[in-house]
Amino acid sequence: MRIARIGGGGAVPVLVTGGAGYIGSHAVHALRDAGRPVAVIDNLSTGFRFAVPDDVPFYEGDIADTALLARIFAEQNTGAIMHFAGSIIVPESVAKPLYYYENNTGKSRGLIEAAVNAGVPHILFSSTAATYGVPEVSPVTEQTPTVPINPYGSSKLMTEQMLADAAAAHAINFCALRYFNVAGADPQGRTGQSTAGATHLIKVAVEAALGKRDAVSVFGTDYDTPDGTGVRDYIHVSDLAAAHVLALDALIADPRSSMTMNCGYGRGFSVLEVLDAVDKVTGGKIERIFGGRRAGDPAMLIADSSRLRASLPWAPRFDQLETIIEHALAWEDKLPAIRRSAA
Repeated sequence: MRIARIGGGGAVPVLVTGGAGYIGSHAVHALRDAGRPVAVIDNLSTGFRFAVPDDVPFYEGDIADTALLARIFAEQNTGAIMHFAGSIIVPESVAKPLYYYENNTGKSRGLIEAAVNAGVPHILFSSTAATYGVPEVSPVTEQTPTVPINPYGSSKLMTEQMLADAAAAHAINFCALRYFNVAGADPQGRTGQSTAGATHLIKVAVEAALGKRDAVSVFGTDYDTPDGTGVRDYIHVSDLAAAHVLALDALIADPRSSMTMNCGYGRGFSVLEVLDAVDKVTGGKIERIFGGRRAGDPAMLIADSSRLRASLPWAPRFDQLETIIEHALAWEDKLPAIRRSAA
């Protein structure tokens, strides 16, 4: 059944898959703040019900449930999908490749098919810089060869290809947003990175600063970088969420156009620079444990985000490293109380 659509970009109802997760929940808040109708589907395997506002329609379920998707599309008159649902841990993808190809690629195929069948015309996809593998150039542009070195990156790249093929054959368009290192938390303290055992450096560092970890491991001190540690491009999660809303507007404005864009600030910080910045913000000193390199870690991974800036009216609001850390720290500090109240 094809669903009647409501005209006007601001009126298009959006279904956010994985909307109870870290980045997805920030996208939900960004959509609400912009006055957009939004609903969420999440199986809560890694997400949290408390991350979704009470007034947002919430469906607990899996995107593999095509009957549930069809019901949501009909009930919510869905006109666009922001697709965040999936697994994101690189070492786990190496140990469990078939799970990643099923959870990330197989289920995304089913979601795309369900959207085509229901006439949902716009899909925004949460992709990753891991599609580039270990690039030989920096900054990385969208024309940099995509040579992923792990199943996580491959599973995302395969989904990008499915979207491109589907858009060529059907009346849909898409935007694949390739994230670099996402960090921080909602400045209003409404949501943040809540996953136990997360591997993101800034999340780990603020946990250590608050005494939740004894130390932070530094993997590799002999890279060809100014201080020998790996350099990454950290983007505030709220700036990233804002880019999704603007990308949705662009898809709606030109239904014949699809986009693939890097999401980063175009500058990097080393591991030691991040840890020093956390020390500066907190006035403390994080214990560092130095070890060897991890396989597949590039020395430097920085986004060329010129396409994003040229294509959308996007201007970062929280692009200072200390601001990112302050917001992450504030969320981490209040997280135990949030968990208790949600129990």
